[in-house]
Amino acid sequence: MAGENLSSVHRALDVLRTLGQGPMGVQEVARAVGREKTQVSRTLKVLAQEGFIERDPHTLRYRIGRQLLALAASAGEDRLHREAPPVLRELVHRVGEPAYLTVLSGHSVVTVLTERTSRALQAHEWIGRMSPLNCTSAGRALMFGLPDEEVAALLATGDDVPLPGTGAAPREVPAVLERLRAERARGYAVAVEEMEPGLIAVAVPVHDHRGGVIAALNVSAPVFRLPPEALPQTVEAVVGAARRLSARLDGTDPPTP
Repeated sequence: MAGENLSSVHRALDVLRTLGQGPMGVQEVARAVGREKTQVSRTLKVLAQEGFIERDPHTLRYRIGRQLLALAASAGEDRLHREAPPVLRELVHRVGEPAYLTVLSGHSVVTVLTERTSRALQAHEWIGRMSPLNCTSAGRALMFGLPDEEVAALLATGDDVPLPGTGAAPREVPAVLERLRAERARGYAVAVEEMEPGLIAVAVPVHDHRGGVIAALNVSAPVFRLPPEALPQTVEAVVGAARRLSARLDGTDPPTP
């Protein structure tokens, strides 16, 4: 009996790994895992009942379900909070300015981790505070992986008032989309006095193991400490840190002892 139960668990795991490649029908899954169609059909039904997979009523194909996605997201967030601090510290050591880890929260961006310096003049403490998407480098970096229609939906205000920010910020949806296209091509976002005068920030998206944007790393500083000639070096540092954190989340970069 124990051996039979273990076999069922292995079969369920094989099915989940297979569906991780994309939606499939019963026959396709059975062929992929090398098992009898009747066995696979029973496994699919159990997984669907528990919410780990879903069946499209039109195509009759199965796909990964919300329950499994929720578990994966929870694990990803936990690993993000575990792997990010040493990367933030290394980034601060390199650029000499505060570094932040931000995530998308509804229609805003929220800072979840920060590493500060000993400088007397620094950007405000943003931990737990919501910031706009359109006029912050982190907000735009977090939207790099979204199609234009989703970006427009996130920025929708429901009235004709402009989006928040200073005159330097893109405050209409088309202007934000135009800015995003240019920044996606570069791989990083820069906001110069867009949210508040005197502040410049650079942000780069952090990717999970599937390539999706899970967070953003950003550095902010007073504009007089980060003049145009110093910007390329800061951008290079933030890009490198974001790539390193993405690799650590993907398991391809060994954690720092």
